[in-house]
Amino acid sequence: MREIIFDTETTGLDRLDDRIIEIGGVELVNRFPTGRTFHVYINPEGKTVHPDALAVHGISNDQLADKPLFAGILHDFLDFIDGAKLIAHNAMFDMGFVNAELNRLGHPPIHNDRVVDTLALARRKHPMGPNSLDALCRRYGIDNSHRTMHGALLDSQLLAEVYIELIGGKQAALGLTIADQSNNQRASDAAGTITISRRPITLQPRLTDAEKSAHAKLVEKIGEKAIWNERSASLELQ
Repeated sequence: MREIIFDTETTGLDRLDDRIIEIGGVELVNRFPTGRTFHVYINPEGKTVHPDALAVHGISNDQLADKPLFAGILHDFLDFIDGAKLIAHNAMFDMGFVNAELNRLGHPPIHNDRVVDTLALARRKHPMGPNSLDALCRRYGIDNSHRTMHGALLDSQLLAEVYIELIGGKQAALGLTIADQSNNQRASDAAGTITISRRPITLQPRLTDAEKSAHAKLVEKIGEKAIWNERSASLELQ
């Protein structure tokens, strides 16, 4: 299973008027980071970065003057996310901007069924909040001390760690498969899968004769309706 944790930074809050100026993404396969990332700065085509946005991410128009237009990074971005689930914090904000950029270029939108919103996951799991990225990093003990301002790639890397915790921690990435050797069943070869095989020789019971005798007397006192009698009969038939 392939997932892309991503984030955007923009010139402002209006997806129909403002523009994306940074995209960062991190690839997960079977809930493990592969080390593959995507990161670009984008020229907003004359749109001025709003002062409130500048205070959040610190990216100025001067820094973006020599960067490619969205059209110039479109194919690389689409190749990176191709076939993957998209994971973002407050995903509808990011997806609104991404789809607005796609629409300007006459490209079909990305449908919501490909998108997972970690903010919605966090609100269900921690209804009392707070559920900002910084708050979730504190909750799960994820070091975000180097996050002095928002940045699309850094935020994606932090969100990848938060996402794994939200869906059950590191153990969520381990698929446990019991392989029955008598049927030559094989465990899935997906990354992170653990195979647990049956013992070739059954362990000897540790009950003493005295314990067995005491148990038999107890069952005899219960009578014919004792559940143990039914269980014993079923074992004999196997």
